[in-house]
Amino acid sequence: MGALFGSNYIPGNRVETLVNGNQIFPSMLQAIREARQTISFETYIYWRGAIAEDFAGALSTKAREGVSVNVLLDWVGSLPMEERLIERMRAAGVKVVRFRPVNWYTLDRVNNRTHRKLLIVDGRIGFTGGVGIADEWNGDARSPSEWRDNHYRVEGPAVAEFQAAFAEHWIEATGELLMGDRFFPQLVAAGEHAAQVVVSSTHQRNVMHLMLMTALASAQRSVRIATPYFVPDELMRRQILDARKRGVDIRIIVPGPQIDVRIVRKASRHLWGDLLRAGVKISEFQPTFFHCKLVIVDDIWTSVGSTNIDDRALRLNDEANINLFDRDFAGTQMAVFDRDAASSKPYTFSDWQDRSAQQKFSDWLSSLARSQI
Repeated sequence: MGALFGSNYIPGNRVETLVNGNQIFPSMLQAIREARQTISFETYIYWRGAIAEDFAGALSTKAREGVSVNVLLDWVGSLPMEERLIERMRAAGVKVVRFRPVNWYTLDRVNNRTHRKLLIVDGRIGFTGGVGIADEWNGDARSPSEWRDNHYRVEGPAVAEFQAAFAEHWIEATGELLMGDRFFPQLVAAGEHAAQVVVSSTHQRNVMHLMLMTALASAQRSVRIATPYFVPDELMRRQILDARKRGVDIRIIVPGPQIDVRIVRKASRHLWGDLLRAGVKISEFQPTFFHCKLVIVDDIWTSVGSTNIDDRALRLNDEANINLFDRDFAGTQMAVFDRDAASSKPYTFSDWQDRSAQQKFSDWLSSLARSQI
């Protein structure tokens, strides 16, 4: 992995797993409120509601205190955001920038969004994962109005890699270079985890796709995948099937009836036949929309971050993941995966065969758009 992506595993990190909004948002907001010098915040989704107000308020307060606060919002993902929240932050001194706004002369890049979720405080504390800034993620996944997700708080040398990923997009969007000890302080070991930060950008080769292919090709015993959008391309399906021929136990959790983009569920289901026939175990999460992004291979390698298993994430969007080659961390993620599996309904090859003719046609029709979903 280090040779392929030019980013080696960096020792000395502490990675804390945050489960659902009840844990995620208080931890992020606390880090913001304790900031002393800099806050770098990049997100795809920033919508409206109480959580959106809380973040705007916390970021504005720190800017008024003299902290350098840089906020990068994807233009498409933040379209539902209330403009007054941006005006509120800018009035307080927050630098708020829309990433790759759509104009007539940028239509060729309208598909290339930042899907990264990064928060870096004082260059020392980093967050990444799947959560967006919206009330849909608040709560504890107890009902359809409380989405299920994971996020990760990181301390240690790997945080500098998060900051570098943010700086890459910030200079593209603003022309401003982030540098110096405020953004890149000297970092010492904060824990026992060795971590590798992998970022993809649309102007580079697709490292996320290569990373997942490499992980699947290396699997010897088990693969666990949790993803809200599972629309694997032909190469990934081939790797999964080859792993099954090697006897690898493969289990995948995807959303059930509660999903924000129904065409994705249909397009995904169209592709399940060969996988289910080969013994891949696919389960649909039942309580609410499932938005976790997690890959675990052989109970020792784990990848978490913003990346989904679809063409949009693997070929179109800019993403950021953190990989850990760590048996203890993989064990904690397996426990999280198993809890989600217990709340999921297995989908069998018989279920797939028994779909109505109308369902099969609808699934096939949806799959024609899979390069864009």
